[in-house]
Amino acid sequence: MNRAGQSASRDAQARFEVGELMYHYDASIALEELKEDALLPHPVRLRDMILRTELGPEEAKVLNHEFQDYLTRFGELQSVARGVLEKIAAGRRKAS
Repeated sequence: MNRAGQSASRDAQARFEVGELMYHYDASIALEELKEDALLPHPVRLRDMILRTELGPEEAKVLNHEFQDYLTRFGELQSVARGVLEKIAAGRRKAS
């Protein structure tokens, strides 16, 4: 994580601690972290953000379709990452 990413994360944590916002329900904070730290929001949190947004019927339908695609790809990437991490965990660490 870079210094800017650490700063943004600390800022978000500070705002969370003082009760200014709930990080996991704030799409703006999630978008900020995605841009800075390449963090993808968990599908449950993303769904909650969607549910807390006023949408017209057509917009809701399109967004739901996009969310279903996100959910599928998120699961697929978790499986890929799990396989990579299992291989790394089974290996020996390099001496630093």
